[in-house]
Amino acid sequence: MKKQLTLNGLDFSPEENLSRYLQSIKKFPILSPDEEYELAQQYKKTKDSHIAYKLITSHLRLVVKVVTKYKGYGLPVGEMISEGNIGLMYAIDKFAPEKGFRFSTYALWWIKAAVQKYILNSWSLVKLGTTSAQKKLFFNLRKIKNRLNLVDDRELSQHILNNIAQSLDVSVQDVTDMNMRLKSHDGSLNSIIDGDDDGTTEWLDFISDSKPNQEETLAHAETIKYRKQMFYRALYVLNKREKDILFKRRLYEKTITLDDLSKTYHISKERVRQIELNSIKKITKAIALMQ
Repeated sequence: MKKQLTLNGLDFSPEENLSRYLQSIKKFPILSPDEEYELAQQYKKTKDSHIAYKLITSHLRLVVKVVTKYKGYGLPVGEMISEGNIGLMYAIDKFAPEKGFRFSTYALWWIKAAVQKYILNSWSLVKLGTTSAQKKLFFNLRKIKNRLNLVDDRELSQHILNNIAQSLDVSVQDVTDMNMRLKSHDGSLNSIIDGDDDGTTEWLDFISDSKPNQEETLAHAETIKYRKQMFYRALYVLNKREKDILFKRRLYEKTITLDDLSKTYHISKERVRQIELNSIKKITKAIALMQ
């Protein structure tokens, strides 16, 4: 489900049209330190949405800048920007300007945390990181491999595994497991297909819907209705006992046993079974003659 994030008419969910969103945020001015401080002080006192709008829009480019560093994980950029914008909104409410820090410095942590949480939740069906050390490993292993020019999917040597484990304060087994998971990424059906001309075609677009369409559903319902009509019209070929046995053996939700019916009609169970089967044959023949 796509998030609907709006404030004073601005849509903060760029999934639908990413390129238009990236163009639109360029029109918002970057605040000076004094302007930023004054607005932050006013918002802390008033919680005015118009002030929040100015602070948020002036930092939307910061969110995009952060997200570009995570494009290598193969997740939809629009989704990551949306998550980063959520972190930005949280930062607005938590920011304390009197401590002397720039809002961008403070917001950066919230933006990264929101984007990283989304990546961890979306990367794999298997939970990837439960401790801060494992999360650090997930987001730094690719960076370290790139720095060492290990761009392919070959196994890491024991020496490299030991160095990475030591630098990130995790076990060698943690590094090995994480490297395997990064190589076998589940992928996202919302990922944009490489080489697509307009950059909007997703893998999901090529998955056929196996559910029947409206016409097929209607035709199926009409077929069932027709068969029921033919069945009830054909019941005229059965006598009262045959109808009773057929309904109780085949059509009632709770079927009656051969033993109970044999006692009701004072006949053998085998005779009840024969009447049941002969009734089906007679109805089948009657329906065939109607068609």
